[in-house]
This record gives sequence, structure tokens and C-alpha cells, in this order.
Amino acid sequence: MFEKIDAITKQVDWNKSSLIPAVIQRADTGAVLMVGFVNQEALKLTLQTGFMHYFSRSKERIWKKGETSGHFQKVVEAFLDCDNDTLLFKVVQEGAACHTGRQSCFYRRIDFAKKTMEDIGQAVDMNEKYSALDRLYHILQEKKNASPDSSYTASLYAKGDSGICKKIIEEAGEFVLALKDNDKSQIVSECADLVYHALVGLSDKNISVDLVRSEIKKRFGVSGLDEKKSRNRQ
Repeated sequence: MFEKIDAITKQVDWNKSSLIPAVIQRADTGAVLMVGFVNQEALKLTLQTGFMHYFSRSKERIWKKGETSGHFQKVVEAFLDCDNDTLLFKVVQEGAACHTGRQSCFYRRIDFAKKTMEDIGQAVDMNEKYSALDRLYHILQEKKNASPDSSYTASLYAKGDSGICKKIIEEAGEFVLALKDNDKSQIVSECADLVYHALVGLSDKNISVDLVRSEIKKRFGVSGLDEKKSRNRQ
């Protein structure tokens, strides 16, 4: 089996890019659900398991679609285009394809006549599928398209690095003062403010909270003193 999978993988022109676009369609209706990217490892895992695996550019790792939400994609058919640099997968979609809870990631319809954009389709509740930090990060990413006049988060993005960094420092100071005052309620509130603004900084740089989570996991079982020494040596 592995020899056949290797033979298929070699048909893809990886010289053009280590990441190949993967167009995902519903097998029953042909509706386009999403576009992701696969590297060689993700493609091999998809072929081996029959379920879609991608390489996440934001998480910088392989991820199985549905690993958090349970909304898996079972592959029915797969196609390679004439230039050998794009893949098409027809899948059975469990639940919603989009992290917003919509059936398709292409839910924002552009009206060419009116030159307006509107959301279409109903979204299922995804609040129980993702952690609070993941949900917040997704919201922050979406706010990049909002007007600074109507969104506080968008106004932070508009201020650039200096404005965002200044706000993080300000919130860190308020958190420290709350700790000194030993006011539990204020400590929790200021910590939430600090985490929010730190995530704005991550989102501005398109650094997924998943990378921070992975970094924390790597440090489990490692002495804090040893970890600090290793950073100082770099």
C-alpha cells in the first residue's frame, strides 16, 4: 500500500511549491466547501486514512480536519489537475466545513450589481467545539475586515505595531497593579484584558494561538531554569 501511495504522491509537482492547494467539494452536490493546503506528509496521511489532512500555515503543523470540532471529511474521490499542482477532493462532510459553523467557507456573497457583500447560509453553534481562546482568535481574525469606526479591535489593527504594543504594555501594567492590590475580581478582569490584547498582537501577525499552546506543551516536564538557560544560549 505504501509503495502505491508514494507513487501517487510523486505525481504531484512539489518543485513548484511544498504546499499544494486542495479544493474540497461535497461529493453529493458538488458544492465547494473550502480550499486548504497539503504538503507531502498531509497528502500521504489523507491517502492512508481516507480522511482529509492538511498542513495549517497558521498552526505550522499537520492537522486532521475535524480533530477539534468532530466535523471530519471522508474522501470519496480525488483528482490531480493537468499541471500537477492542484488537487481536488470530493468528500462526505460531517457537520460544517467552516470554523464559523457554516456548511461552506465561501459564505460571503459579493453582489456585483450593488457592489455589496452579504453573509448567506445559517451557522450552527460551534461554541462547544472550540476553546474560548480559539474562538476569540477566530473572531479577532474576522475583525480585520471590520471598520475601525465600528470595531474596537479593528481600531487597534489600524494603529499598527506601535499602537498594539503600547496597549499590551498598558494592560500588563494594570494587571500588575491589580496583583499588588490583591483584589481577586480585579486581577481576573485585568488578566482577561491582557490576554485579549496579547491575542490581538498574535492575530495581527497571523500567529495562531495553537502555536503558543504547542510551545507550552513542549515545556511540560522541563525545568524552568533549564528552559531559560537554553534560550539564553541561542
